[in-house]
Amino acid sequence: MSRIGDLADTLIIGDRAGTALYRRIFVVSAFGGITNLLLEHKKTGAPGAYALFANDDSDHGWLDALTRVAAAMSEAHGAILTDGADLALAEDFVRDRIEGARSVLFDLRRLCSYGHFRLSAHMQVVRELLSGLGEAHAAFVTALMLRRKGVNARFVDLSGWRDDAEVSLDQRIATGLADVDLAREMPIVTGYAQCREGLMREYDRGYSEVTFSAIAAATRAREAIIHKEFHLSSADPKLVGEAAVRKIGHTNYDVADQLSNLGMEAIHPNAAKTLRQADIPLRVTNAFDPHDPGTLIDDAPADAPAVEIVTGLEVVALELFEPDMVGVKGYDATTLEALRRHRVRIVSKSSNANTITHYVEAPLKSVRRVAAELERAYPSADIGVRSLAIVSAVGRDLSGLRAFGRGLNALEDAGIEVIAAHQTPRNVDIQFAVPRDAADRAVIALHRALVSGAAAEPVPRAA
Repeated sequence: MSRIGDLADTLIIGDRAGTALYRRIFVVSAFGGITNLLLEHKKTGAPGAYALFANDDSDHGWLDALTRVAAAMSEAHGAILTDGADLALAEDFVRDRIEGARSVLFDLRRLCSYGHFRLSAHMQVVRELLSGLGEAHAAFVTALMLRRKGVNARFVDLSGWRDDAEVSLDQRIATGLADVDLAREMPIVTGYAQCREGLMREYDRGYSEVTFSAIAAATRAREAIIHKEFHLSSADPKLVGEAAVRKIGHTNYDVADQLSNLGMEAIHPNAAKTLRQADIPLRVTNAFDPHDPGTLIDDAPADAPAVEIVTGLEVVALELFEPDMVGVKGYDATTLEALRRHRVRIVSKSSNANTITHYVEAPLKSVRRVAAELERAYPSADIGVRSLAIVSAVGRDLSGLRAFGRGLNALEDAGIEVIAAHQTPRNVDIQFAVPRDAADRAVIALHRALVSGAAAEPVPRAA
């Protein structure tokens, strides 16, 4: 989004003119860094306006945080808009939204100073209110910019700003698009939609793709397209080299689900489910390569077996060993309940007669809390916690490739210890658990053996 000014002439307009510009709906996220300032930094956890408001005692640091948000918004649209009138409109928009949010938060804190009201009960609503500011600003500015370029763009605000109606997501979308003429207007829609379901409660910061897929389903779109900064490739080009990776080109929703499970989301799994049920294909393109068709994701089977992508994810292995487990039910259910209670996401699991191992994506301290709970439930059990990585080879059809054995050989040749390995009968993915510090080398080795087929250069061994 921070480069939307460059993309307007290539991706949005391109060689289109007249009516060919329309019958497209663009769903936008916030400009780069804005949501981090509004909520908290996604990677570092540095507090934004929401986090400061939630933990405020008396210094009102969230007020300064909102001021920083306003400044960042001004800088973002200042880099895109060139007309003085448009800049003035954008500044007025930011002022209205930021000052409105400031007033709401002041009033809420004042209300909750009375004993009958608890601030904690309203924090999810506060999070949604603040997050929606970023998408609304980006959509408003994008519409301004496109109108200046001769496109009949229309800002469609689904954020529920100053709206006292309580509606579902489908109703919010229907109302927002009710009088839009798609034949002659280009809706620029906010990725956040305020609704009864509470998108952030369900999806946190993955809500834009959920809104996007719901709009596609509601309008019976011919195709849903996600524009990313890169092609959906066979591995991370920064890791295995740009010359070695291949654009996937065509895959299916089954593979997209596996990638999502491994933290490499082509699309949020719930959004993919909506598109799949509506029989709408998804296309993932490189926004900066607008003439390339990108990768099509649908329900079509593979033309031939192949490993399509190799990727990895850092995990924590939680192992429960109990000699008395054999023939006794309940151990797995107790573990799953503890993981659910501590909001720990399961990536994979394996078990045998007396051991259950869950590979989870969560902070180590959260997993240790689960381990402590299991130790109390099963005093004689041996509970182990270990930081690892799962490196996976994924494809629509892996049958007949001997990819499991070839993968093991490739990792052995690279001097990488394989702690565990797993392949399901469905033949869509193979998972190798390796030491965390060997994850990158494992991706390189597996990609070379299973995708690129190159064997000229040996994978570097650990010193």
